[in-house]
Amino acid sequence: MALSLQSVTQLLSGGTMPVIGLGVYLNDECAEACQVALEEGYRMIDSARYYMNEAQVGVGVRRSGIPREQIFITSKIYHFDFGFARARECIQESVDQLGLGYYDLYLIHSPVTGKKKRIATYRALVEAKKDGLVKKIGVSNYSGKHIDEIIEAGLELPDVNQIELHPFCQQRLIVEYCRAKGITVQAYSPLVTGRMDHDVFKHLAKKHDKDEAQILIRWSLQKGYIPLPKSSHPERIRSNTQVFNFELDNDDMDALDALDQGGKGAVTWNPVEEP
Repeated sequence: MALSLQSVTQLLSGGTMPVIGLGVYLNDECAEACQVALEEGYRMIDSARYYMNEAQVGVGVRRSGIPREQIFITSKIYHFDFGFARARECIQESVDQLGLGYYDLYLIHSPVTGKKKRIATYRALVEAKKDGLVKKIGVSNYSGKHIDEIIEAGLELPDVNQIELHPFCQQRLIVEYCRAKGITVQAYSPLVTGRMDHDVFKHLAKKHDKDEAQILIRWSLQKGYIPLPKSSHPERIRSNTQVFNFELDNDDMDALDALDQGGKGAVTWNPVEEP
């Protein structure tokens, strides 16, 4: 079935999630961006406590007039707040900041701090889900070994692992692991911040009469990832949705796949190798 802005993907624990979302990192005043995105047809917004804009997300959602139950909203807990008791407090704070009753997805932002705190924090997410503060739980920047810890602890699998993903950093082993477990892979930094001037991107943009960002988002979609492009500019937010009226052919995908540099291709912190 052809993808569209209204398409969704099935989650491991049941229910669905949109196939594309708006990222709001480095956008402290993101209410307008959220409102514009929702008016343009986005139905997912990705925030985090570290971004310090959860309240702004709530403002944008309310301004949009879109019913809450039609929107999928994510936040994450940062490693400064890891540990069971502190994480429980922070999740409640996040929900209060948002002002919309619950989060659809809540993630552990990274594996930083070590196994003991990671597991304690994940237990807090499990409890928050039982209490109705969050509907789904997951992780970010996790490798297979970190998810194995969750399995060994007898806890439910995460629905989502959000990792840096783009042609230069394809994290193939992590993607393969997640797919084998039924874990949905979200792609942050899908637009390879500051590196969109590569000749392959330019060539494909010209070939398909698209811009480089649209080529990168389309690659992510065709790989089966859930891209989270971020922008504060209404025109860019709009253009990032115009990726459902063309398709990259096998040669295009092969050319993009060939750009993989492994971990060296990362453009962000990418802490997937934390012990």
